[in-house]
Amino acid sequence: MAAPHAVDGVEGSSSETGLTLSDSSTCDVKRPQFGTRFLTDPRQVFQHNAWDNVEWTDEQEAAAKKKVLENSQPLPPEKQEEYDSRANEYWNGFYTIHENRFFKDRHWLFTEFPELAPQCSLNHESHPGASGAVESQQNSQDREQSGEHAALSHTDGDFPGSSATYRILEVGCGVGNTVFPILKTNNDPGLFVYCCDFSSTAVELVKSNPEYDPGRCYAFVHDLSDVEANYPIPDGTLDVIVLIFVLSALHPKKMQASISRLARLLKPGGVMLLRDYGRYDMAQLRFKKGRCLSENFYVRGDGTQVYFFTQDELHELFTQAKLEKVQNLVDRRLQVNRGKQLTMYRVWIQCKYRQAPV
Repeated sequence: MAAPHAVDGVEGSSSETGLTLSDSSTCDVKRPQFGTRFLTDPRQVFQHNAWDNVEWTDEQEAAAKKKVLENSQPLPPEKQEEYDSRANEYWNGFYTIHENRFFKDRHWLFTEFPELAPQCSLNHESHPGASGAVESQQNSQDREQSGEHAALSHTDGDFPGSSATYRILEVGCGVGNTVFPILKTNNDPGLFVYCCDFSSTAVELVKSNPEYDPGRCYAFVHDLSDVEANYPIPDGTLDVIVLIFVLSALHPKKMQASISRLARLLKPGGVMLLRDYGRYDMAQLRFKKGRCLSENFYVRGDGTQVYFFTQDELHELFTQAKLEKVQNLVDRRLQVNRGKQLTMYRVWIQCKYRQAPV
């Protein structure tokens, strides 16, 4: 259920297209760090595809607020209920039409989220000190208990990936644009990746991909908002949970319970990684009248839904789930279409919150 944000120009083939956060940790991955290209001379705006950490003027922010207010009249309750109850149908329709042609692989993830890259521990740079030692010790104990497993499949045992020593779950995996870069880049023999999506069509596309390896990955259909549904993973066993433009697709009233349920899956010291839409992003300002479901929550033309967050809202969701803040940053990025001489102001939020270490 990865949100269809590429249609709004969020993702492109250029390595410049990614979240630009200056204090993100890096790992030994050969990819330039984002957040280092600043527009100091407005006359040079079309010299590059994107500019980092663009400050908005008071007038620009006031205009954005006015635009949102103008289009904030919500649809009737029965229409809201229809879109929510038929969400599965709309997402299956999206992937039936686009298959695996819509999104591009997210190789920038390893720069902004080094927890996903090879040879990177959970507490690589964001959590120095004792917590890193605890996680390292825990990983060592896991390896001792599971024994030598480099040449063995992780699918034997009580649950898929039960013998793995490093487990990642991506929620809302879509067609695998995050999962497959992780599997290709991270060659840790103890790695096992889980991925789930609301759309059965998307999950079938993941499983039919030639790069899908059941010995290292397990894809399954799951509704994030159904907190009573079981995951195929026991609580307290995941090192990393990834949410990339996914939480925004849920009804706002379902978000807290969904995050709290996910948090139970994390090991002590495990981390939840999120990247999603920020308030007044260009995609929000483009919505016309008749698309608002509730405050800052909209329905697209294809029936899929999207919410636009503030940092405080996300912080509240994570801390109510008893997770500790590691990072919560907003990025205002100016993307440029040099061919059409267009400028596009994007607002994204990136978060890292962790389960308290033992």
